[in-house]
Amino acid sequence: MRKEVMWPRLVASKILNKSVSDNVVADFPTSPESFHQFQTSDTEEGGPVILHEIDTAKTFKIFVSTWNVGGVTPTDNLNIDDLLDTDNTRCDIYVVGFQEVVTLKASNVVGLEKKKISSKWNSLIRKTLNKQSRSEVSNLKTGNSKLQQEFVCVVSKRMVGLLLSVWAKSDVHQQIRNPDISSVGCGIMGCLGNKGSVSARFELQDTSFCFVCSHLASGGGEGDEQNRNSDAVNIFSRTSFPTTNGSSIHLPKRILDHDRVVLFGDLNYRISLPDKETRSLVNQKDWKTLVKHDQLRVELKDGQFGSWHEGDIDFAPTYKYLPNSDEYFCKNDDAKRSPSWCDRVIWRGEGLKQILYERSESKLSDHRPVKAIFSTQVKASESGYRKFYYSNGLGRIPTGLGFTSDEEYSTSDKLSFKFRHKIISLSYSCVWMDGYGPLSDLMGVAN
Repeated sequence: MRKEVMWPRLVASKILNKSVSDNVVADFPTSPESFHQFQTSDTEEGGPVILHEIDTAKTFKIFVSTWNVGGVTPTDNLNIDDLLDTDNTRCDIYVVGFQEVVTLKASNVVGLEKKKISSKWNSLIRKTLNKQSRSEVSNLKTGNSKLQQEFVCVVSKRMVGLLLSVWAKSDVHQQIRNPDISSVGCGIMGCLGNKGSVSARFELQDTSFCFVCSHLASGGGEGDEQNRNSDAVNIFSRTSFPTTNGSSIHLPKRILDHDRVVLFGDLNYRISLPDKETRSLVNQKDWKTLVKHDQLRVELKDGQFGSWHEGDIDFAPTYKYLPNSDEYFCKNDDAKRSPSWCDRVIWRGEGLKQILYERSESKLSDHRPVKAIFSTQVKASESGYRKFYYSNGLGRIPTGLGFTSDEEYSTSDKLSFKFRHKIISLSYSCVWMDGYGPLSDLMGVAN
């Protein structure tokens, strides 16, 4: 497959003639206060840090949502409470995936138009997730205006219309190691990012997780599902993560190497029934009959996704709606626009238990969002010491920390950190970046 896509990638690179720019963002530790304090063992400067560990099991709740927003730019006051289900549930980790955050016109696909769209969506997510903690602080009436954020950004990445944003509670963020991002373009010429995936991986204690936000090939014609299957094969084969972090730790390289994997997005699988029959069953709310003819369910049973799982579908098809309406799009003799469950969340790996799977009702675009909540139990090492590691695109926090005085602290331009203190604490701030480069951002070359 590499030989098939190499030529168009090189051609696109020559045409665009741009410098590579990683539009990856995260909440980095930037000061030695307010993080996770710990006492190290006495070691020589630069030597290994060895602490006593006690293995226990911890349970975490992970929220995953997907939404094709149809190129609509959100307003600053857009309410996404329903999207994140914050009124009903508080989870430990939130993984939010969007498709078509920009329209998929040529100028956006090749990156000629730069829009700060990522920061708009991430700001809305931050504000919504931290709304409760903001309210609690204001109710204290302590006179202290400084807000302690309950949720911080683990990592966020945009590739053309795809945006993946991962958030965690502050105390859970301290337990996350080795976050990294990889993107794959499967669109124009088999490599541009109008279709494809953005994947985020990390380790939570001793368990590896991978979340894959995808937008697969469209089309409701006969045999079009094979194009979607082909995109999935490309994503699984071309997505690649670093396998080391400068230490002896061996990290998963491929998506399927991780302990627990969630794939979600506008997967574009349709219902293989005539348009008239499909609409009749939708009007009857006969989801059971419709699911039997759902293309993705066929693949889950004995096809491309035979080892994957999906929860029961007990909600109406999520596509295609008229804008700002509860009415499905309808055009005579146009079976390609029949109602379908294009927006899905599926998973694989032992230790994930789905406790919610439903759609949201925002009318911003022609898709309805879909959300899922998982419960997962991981083996936890009760140690005060945590190794940070970020990819080259994010900057790296060294694993070999030296400890000398109480006040020495330095940070490099790449947001790499060195601490020289036996008792260390960190706090967070966020730097938003947005931009495109011809290979890593447009074509989805693994970062």
